[in-house]
Amino acid sequence: MLEIMTSPTSHFRSEIAALPTWLRRPIGKASELSTVQRIIKQRQIHTICEEGRCPNRGECYAQKTATFLLMGPVCTRACAFCQVDKGHAPMPLDPEEPEKIAEAVSLLGLRYTVLTSVARDDLPDQGASWFVKVMQAICDRNPETQIEVLTADFWGGKDAQASQHSRIATVVAAKPACYNHNIETVRRLQAPVRRGAKYDRSLRVLQVVKELDPKIPTKSGLMLGHGETVAEVVQTLTDLRTVGCDRLTLGQYLRPSLEHLPVQKYWTPAEFEQLGAIASSMGFTHVRSGPLVRSSYHAGESA
Repeated sequence: MLEIMTSPTSHFRSEIAALPTWLRRPIGKASELSTVQRIIKQRQIHTICEEGRCPNRGECYAQKTATFLLMGPVCTRACAFCQVDKGHAPMPLDPEEPEKIAEAVSLLGLRYTVLTSVARDDLPDQGASWFVKVMQAICDRNPETQIEVLTADFWGGKDAQASQHSRIATVVAAKPACYNHNIETVRRLQAPVRRGAKYDRSLRVLQVVKELDPKIPTKSGLMLGHGETVAEVVQTLTDLRTVGCDRLTLGQYLRPSLEHLPVQKYWTPAEFEQLGAIASSMGFTHVRSGPLVRSSYHAGESA
């Protein structure tokens, strides 16, 4: 008897085909996507929409918005859920990136934009001052545009905790409209999901922001589907509220490739709705909870 072998590629395609109906959405019309893609490619800048293969990029591009990915497309960490490329030797910073992004914001007519980045543990301040440079360039050209930041934990180097505080303070001093740092998953699953990150370290980021400037809204998010329980999710929300986190996103983890962690569970829209209601009852001022919700999805609506 012949044994029929299936390739990893065909196995992954079968996995995609088996997605629940609520996780399937149209890519979007090419004409609606081309404007944003052209602006990004012409300036050789990056978005998490593309590098992270966000399922909402068709919708966001059609609305002429994107979340800019600073400091190149290569991350110095290797989180097991993330599609962004990994490497210990990222590209040098592009000195023209701040102005390129500011120009893109202007061309897209954005009144609210989100800046995130790869982790750059190779840089002396891990990129904190670069966030500020990009923010200043945007403000100089687009003074009415509000800027939300989604940063890494800025942890590393000698006297790591003091250094982390100083780096966060650098970004906070630039007065972002919102400071986002994702905790990503529950305490029990941090090690397998977020290599190089720590649960309490992430909570500290949000706590330090509030200590430095209580007026700046803080935000965090989780990707469900790694095997967490409802009780663990609720405990994580409690921990986030304890450090004063104001805003929350809950979305479904989707496996980018066979090299990434497999999905343990597809949470239903009804379950996301229930978790969203719980979060609202706990005092989060703005909650987005749904299978396709991501960190910066409709971020400006909470401003």
